[in-house]
Amino acid sequence: MTSSHTDCHFCLQSLRGRKYALRGENAYCVPCYDSLYANPCQECKLPIECSSKDLAYKGRHWHEGCFRCAKCSRSLVEKPFAAKDEVLLCTECYSDEYSSKCFHCQKTIMPGSRKMEFQGSSWHESCFVCQYCQQPLGTKPLITKDNENYCVPCFEKQFAHHCYACKKVITSGGVAYHDQPWHKECFVCAVCNTQLSGQRFISKDEYPYCVDCFSKFHAKKCAACKKPIAALGGAKYISFEERQWHGECFSCTKCSVSLVGQEFLTRQDDILCHKCGSA
Repeated sequence: MTSSHTDCHFCLQSLRGRKYALRGENAYCVPCYDSLYANPCQECKLPIECSSKDLAYKGRHWHEGCFRCAKCSRSLVEKPFAAKDEVLLCTECYSDEYSSKCFHCQKTIMPGSRKMEFQGSSWHESCFVCQYCQQPLGTKPLITKDNENYCVPCFEKQFAHHCYACKKVITSGGVAYHDQPWHKECFVCAVCNTQLSGQRFISKDEYPYCVDCFSKFHAKKCAACKKPIAALGGAKYISFEERQWHGECFSCTKCSVSLVGQEFLTRQDDILCHKCGSA
């Protein structure tokens, strides 16, 4: 190598007829350059002389022959690799040691490939598909059943319940009534449309009624006070010859003594205690 530089910038010896290296505008003989500027190899700790190829990664340096996988010793020159805790590994060794396994196929998800994560598990992108239509799920909304993922349309087609009232899909929070599913907002009184979910109601002819509407339109009327007898929750009432009374209304027509659990007599529409009936 010839140049206008005639002397080593460090030792001042002549460079004529000798190999030298440039650093900035200064020329150095090979021994001086190596002693001053050669990087130590991360693997063998020896200087990487200017006559050798210096391979660098994140501020560290290697001889070309030392740039190898820490596990299998295969050369990493011009090959993909990964680093773990400052140790270099080929992609195969890194995958064996550290890469996630696909939840679906149980094979390694190679570094650099796209990985889908859902509910703490990982999938190959090609494995993260709807169980029914096999279309990629990507970032689409999905529903999981029995550890299988479904796109929303396929899940609704296969598994979702349809509201007995509006016939639309129930996605959450349904109500079961007479072995039929209902939306909460569709489960209403058959008369006044008051929502009955979480409320007391009475069933008649397969329809639900709020207590007020049932009492108004369907409840039996007390033969004494003529008010409805709401039998919700098993409320007790007295029945005799197709007439009904509230327990507190079932008393002697003449003396008003309670006849609940007592013998009584009838005279036309009146009910009488034994004493009044015998008088």
